[in-house]
Amino acid sequence: MKNRVVKKIMRIILLSFVGLAVLGTFFFLWKKAQPVVVVYGIVSPETGTVETKTVATGNVEPRYEILIKPQISGIISELMKEAGQSVKTGEIIATVKVIPEMVQLNSAESRVNLAKINLNQLENTFKRDEQLFNRGIMTAEEYDVSKSNYLKAKEEAANARNALEIVRDGIAKNSNVASTTQIRSTITGMILDVPVKVGNSVIQSNNFNEGTTIAAVADMNDMIFKGYVDETEIGRIHEGMYIKLTIGALESQVFDAALEYVSPKGEEKSGAIQFEIKAAVTIPDSVFIRAGYSANAEIVLKRAENVMTIPESTVEFSGDSAFVHLLKVEKPKQVFEKHAIKTGLSDGIKIEVTEGLAHEDKIRGAAVNKEN
Repeated sequence: MKNRVVKKIMRIILLSFVGLAVLGTFFFLWKKAQPVVVVYGIVSPETGTVETKTVATGNVEPRYEILIKPQISGIISELMKEAGQSVKTGEIIATVKVIPEMVQLNSAESRVNLAKINLNQLENTFKRDEQLFNRGIMTAEEYDVSKSNYLKAKEEAANARNALEIVRDGIAKNSNVASTTQIRSTITGMILDVPVKVGNSVIQSNNFNEGTTIAAVADMNDMIFKGYVDETEIGRIHEGMYIKLTIGALESQVFDAALEYVSPKGEEKSGAIQFEIKAAVTIPDSVFIRAGYSANAEIVLKRAENVMTIPESTVEFSGDSAFVHLLKVEKPKQVFEKHAIKTGLSDGIKIEVTEGLAHEDKIRGAAVNKEN
């Protein structure tokens, strides 16, 4: 008896599970067959500003960077300044010890010796002629010639000594000119780089050699942005345009700049034609910008201020026409009507509406949820 009761109970449970499964399947299929009701967000037109921009990549650098060259060849004996320090016009950056060339030194010494010999000879001759002239034996004309020869020899001896001092020391002792062995800054600014060290040989700047760079000096208060713009955008760019500059090392700050140069000739970079641009950067006194910082420049190509705007995602484009869906009925079920509009400037997020909408209109936005 017990076995029969147990079997009967098991059969009833099994049939119940089968029945529930069948009912669940029918309910699921019925649910899937019901139409899906999509609920949309509602958007209203707003008044705002729409801008179209292009981005140029580049770096910030001083407008003028001066390379200080020596006026004499030799070896760096002392460095008074280092990179990062400020320097004024005429301030000494380094000193050069002259290492004379042996041929030039020997020639200069020989010239001094010859000048001395000549001077001694003409000096003795002049003294004799002077005595003869005082006695009335020599004419004034002959005396003047003798005196002139003596003075010329004296001047030649002085010139020979000066030439020797220049070859040996870099400057004559009686010269009023600043020593060429002292390398001075030609501008007031900051030293960006000192590529030489004490003991390095340096070459003077001349017609055949640009010379060794002792230091690079720049005015860090006059900075420019130098970057490149693609050829597809260069036609809409011109001098005087406003630029927003973002420097990679100073991400939280935006600097104002004014475009002042657009290259008339493009350069091929990475397979595309790029045009160089330069912009004067306005830097607050509280900010220090290092030369070479990478930066991005946002150039405003077009701007529409105080215009009616809507999200561009709410606009449906068909050929040359644009449409939005206006809300006609909100409850119990949303009902929309397709409505033509005219659009203007777009920045990819917002779009200007020139005709076809009022500020009180309600527009279909993105779907927020689905209801059955």
